[in-house]
Amino acid sequence: MRFQTELVPARLIRRYKRFLADCTLDDGREVTAHCANPGSMMGLAEPGMKIWLEPNDDPKRKLRYGWRLVDHENGHFTGVDTSLPNRAVKAALEGQKIHALADYGTVRPEVKYGENSRIDFLLTDPGLPDAYIEVKSATLSRCPGLVEFPDSVTARGAKHLGELAQMARNGNRALLLYLVQRTDCTAFSVAADIDPAYAAAFADARAAGLETLVIGTHITPQGVTLANCMPLNG
Repeated sequence: MRFQTELVPARLIRRYKRFLADCTLDDGREVTAHCANPGSMMGLAEPGMKIWLEPNDDPKRKLRYGWRLVDHENGHFTGVDTSLPNRAVKAALEGQKIHALADYGTVRPEVKYGENSRIDFLLTDPGLPDAYIEVKSATLSRCPGLVEFPDSVTARGAKHLGELAQMARNGNRALLLYLVQRTDCTAFSVAADIDPAYAAAFADARAAGLETLVIGTHITPQGVTLANCMPLNG
């Protein structure tokens, strides 16, 4: 999927209040961009980093720029917009382009399930078990070639794992899809040292029948597309 408007390069001054980032454009102007990422962004928000912003002229938006990419200046990029994975995965599911889920003809986003929760996607098709799909954006990399999730403690993520495990016990398919929003990694692992409770919930859910799918991405300042699956370590 392509970005709606052409991205412009900038340098990060600072990220603050989680959702705001002060940046310097190439012409020297300082602007504030919206950062659509509630995580810690460990290793991705250092002052001076080259980043890419998406301009907008929507009068309903308070900020005229959205932070979309980190440019590692070595040919690799990381996508920092956590709303993008659901849009990209939705398009892929509707186009039946994810092999493990290609037999499903109906894709419904944001369906209520569990205890006051919503599943990212519910897939249905006659003769097949319902498939409950939760999507997570993975961007943390502390070792070369390895991407990890989560990058901070996520009680919400552990809750989702418990609910997915119950869906699997009920005879449905329950699948956690990690979309790797960086181009310099080839394997995935759960960051157990960052959130032991999440790691425990992940292990329990897999024992209950949770399926996992880790999908890489091709990222450029023009857009993001899904790439090949990658292995899960551990």
